[in-house]
Amino acid sequence: MLRRTILRGFVLSTVAVAMPALGQNALPLALKGYDPVAYFTDGKPTPGTAAYEITFDGQRYRFASAQHRDLFKANPDKYAPQFGGLCTMNLSRGVRRESDPRNWMISNGNLYVFASETGQQTFAKDAEATAARAAAQLKALKTATQ
Repeated sequence: MLRRTILRGFVLSTVAVAMPALGQNALPLALKGYDPVAYFTDGKPTPGTAAYEITFDGQRYRFASAQHRDLFKANPDKYAPQFGGLCTMNLSRGVRRESDPRNWMISNGNLYVFASETGQQTFAKDAEATAARAAAQLKALKTATQ
């Protein structure tokens, strides 16, 4: 029994020491590491690197260059994906689903990402109404979890 207690204490103290070391890396990686600014400047999904990483809105964002990182820092709301990077089409139906950042669209100056190419195509047919439904659903989902 004493041996188990000592072992448990060791494990807990090891976890307690390791937790602060995780720090920023414990946060989710937005857009699976793709650079949000590149959608606007390069017109395509571009992987970012850990060397150019910052935290915004509870997520880690990676960038392909220091210039992209600095553009994002100056105006994150312009470049961050809508709905925290969740699939816009699924969210418009009340379902939280991770997106595939290779399926994307810029509409009204905003970046939207989708779980599939089909979602992207469906969104394009009525982008404004779908985005409004997704925003309302996200608000309802947040309220339900509080």
